[in-house]
Formats: sequence, structure tokens, C-alpha cells
Amino acid sequence: MLSHDQDTMNTLTPSDMTAESPNTLTDSDSAASPGTSRTLRSSVEEAMRRYFDHLDGEPASNLYQMVLAEVEAPLLEAVMQYTKDNQSQASEILGLNRGTLRKKLKTYGML
Repeated sequence: MLSHDQDTMNTLTPSDMTAESPNTLTDSDSAASPGTSRTLRSSVEEAMRRYFDHLDGEPASNLYQMVLAEVEAPLLEAVMQYTKDNQSQASEILGLNRGTLRKKLKTYGML
């Protein structure tokens, strides 16, 4: 059975990820102004702006896979830590089949 926090996370939508939401995914160590929080979305947008600025006109390739790996690995680590390595609970939280979760864990060397 899911706890209230886990159940709430399962029902969040992108529009719920705002500074006003108690469930905001934020970067508290960000360069955001004091007293404000940055959403996960705004952090990704800023990171992508910096990435493209850094390219300085050079071509980019495999961007989707790169971004997915950069986000997916820490997401899996955080959820596995939260669930104390309970794969069944983690797969439920993530909305993944347990077999898919195991495959992803193996891909990132977490199994």
C-alpha cells in the first residue's frame, strides 16, 4: 500500500509542479532569487539553454538519450533510496512494470 506522499506523487501532473504547490520538485541550491524556488522544468530549461550556448554553433547529436540518461539515473537512485531498494514499491511509484525497472537499474549499474 502506498503512503499519502507516494500516492500524491503518483497523481501529480506537470501543471502541479509550481512554486505554490507543496509537492514542487525544486532545486533549492539553485541560483534562484532568495525566497523563490525553481521547478524541475525551469531547471531543465535553463540547463538546455546553457548547453546550446556552450555548443556555440557546433552540431548536437543524441540529445534525447543524453538528457534522458542525465535525468533517469538520479530519478531511479532517489526512488530506490526512498523505497529502501524495494523494487515492487519503486515500480509502482514510477509507473513502470517491475521488469522494466530492473532493466533500467541494470543499464545504470544499480543492480
